[in-house]
Amino acid sequence: MNRLDIIKAVAKVLTTKGEAAKAVETTFDTIRVALANEEKVVISNFGTFRVKHRKERAGRNPKTGQQVMVPARKGVRFKASKNLLG
Repeated sequence: MNRLDIIKAVAKVLTTKGEAAKAVETTFDTIRVALANEEKVVISNFGTFRVKHRKERAGRNPKTGQQVMVPARKGVRFKASKNLLG
């Protein structure tokens, strides 16, 4: 399922596909902004999104085998609710 499939499903409940697209985009934008501000996003009966900080670490270039430093970065983690799949 992709973004367009979600919009089509929401459009069945709302009056137009345009309203559904706006609703879905607003939802995703709200989640994106919250994560950019490093806030935890909890959606009941779905799951939790949070920002994870990764430290700088040593890695290897798979092509040459040369050791390189992988810089520190942030990533998003998702933990599914117990009710999501069962």
